[in-house]
Order: sequence, then structure tokens, then C-alpha cells
Amino acid sequence: MRGRQTIIGLLLASAIFAGWLALTLYGFFGVDLATHSTFVGFALVIVLCWLDVGLFIVAHDAMHGSLAPGRPHLNGLIGTTALLAYAGFSFDRLAPKHMQHHRAPGTVEDPDFHAPAPTNVFRWYAAFFREYFGIREVIVLTVAVAVLTFALRVPYVNLLLFWALPAILSSLQLFWFGTFLPHAHRGVPFADEHRAHSSDYPWLVSLLTCYHFGYHHEHHRHPHLPWWRLPAARSKIP
Repeated sequence: MRGRQTIIGLLLASAIFAGWLALTLYGFFGVDLATHSTFVGFALVIVLCWLDVGLFIVAHDAMHGSLAPGRPHLNGLIGTTALLAYAGFSFDRLAPKHMQHHRAPGTVEDPDFHAPAPTNVFRWYAAFFREYFGIREVIVLTVAVAVLTFALRVPYVNLLLFWALPAILSSLQLFWFGTFLPHAHRGVPFADEHRAHSSDYPWLVSLLTCYHFGYHHEHHRHPHLPWWRLPAARSKIP
């Protein structure tokens, strides 16, 4: 079973990364904003946003070791690559924070939770952003922008539209569907100590919103399951 999970996980991760890289390069070098239709540009931004979410989900599974079970170095390599491509994040910095989230979800010890305002989405997102986006990320992205614009001659507007904008939108998507909705205090009691709600989205909607991480209670109960196995876990709930 572990071998099958590794093969499927690596194939899906490769597809997500290949799709992201191909469309990003197309956005950089293949789109002339003066001649391409607005619809093409808009569609490209939306798809890149979804693939950015996928990069983060791949890295998330790598943190749990569920991407390639029993292969920590491979998980680390893929997770590091995915987060660096996504927004210059450090895998070694994010992984311990995520493990702390699982140890104390929805408490003051949870780095993903905003205890001072557990129902205020704006204050929570601002705190969430500050928690994970720091000086290191600013430096990495500044260097990347300099290389892309001055060395590779990527038009600055294309860089903003097809790299920066999808990354920002995907952070909102990840936060809304993968953090706020599952862990917000909404007057509905949590089922157990995991303090996580699950969505009732059908399979396709669940995939498009956050790669099934709307099934968040199942994820907290079974963190060893990769994203693509969460619908099966959800279906076992009466």
C-alpha cells in the first residue's frame, strides 16, 4: 500500500508541478497582453491560482510524510522545491509550525489560529500572513524578481499577473477553505479535540476549492492520508 501511495503521490505531484511550470512560462514568455484576449489572461490566472494551491498541498503532504511514506529525504526534497516555487517559503521553517498546528489545533498554541479574534476573517488572515511571510521570503522573492526581469527579460506586468497575482489569490483560497472555514468558531460545536469542521462539498467542488482539504476533520483524524485519499475517508462518515 505504501508503494502504491508513493507512486500515485509522485505522479500527481509531478503533474501539478509540470502544469504550473508550463503555464507560468507561457504567461511569462508566450502572452502578449497587447494581442491576447482578456479571457485568456483571466483563465490563465485562475488556473495558475489553483495550481499554486496544489504546490502548497504537495508540500503539506510532504510535511506529513504522506507524499512518499517512509522516504523522509524525498519528502523533504519535493516539499522544499514546491514551497520555493510557490512563494519562496522555507520547508524547514513551515513544517514544525504545521506539526504544532496538529498538536494544538484551535488553541493559543496553534500558529494557524487567531485566538484574539476567532471569527474575524480579516484579522485572522492578516495574522496568518504575518506568521508565514517574513524577511526571508521578501529577500528570496526580490532576488527572483530581479533575475526574471533583468536577466530573463520577463515583462514586469506579466510577472505580476501570472506569478504574483495567482500566488496572492491562492493564499486567500488556502486560508479560506483550508484554515478559516475548518477552524473558525461558528456556533457549531466541534466533534472532538481536533477542533475542525469538514465541508460537505461534492467531489469535484472539493477538489477545485482546496484539493479536498475542506474535508478537514478527516485530515486531522488521519494526517497520514494524502490529499487524494481524503474523499474516501470522508465517505466512511455516517
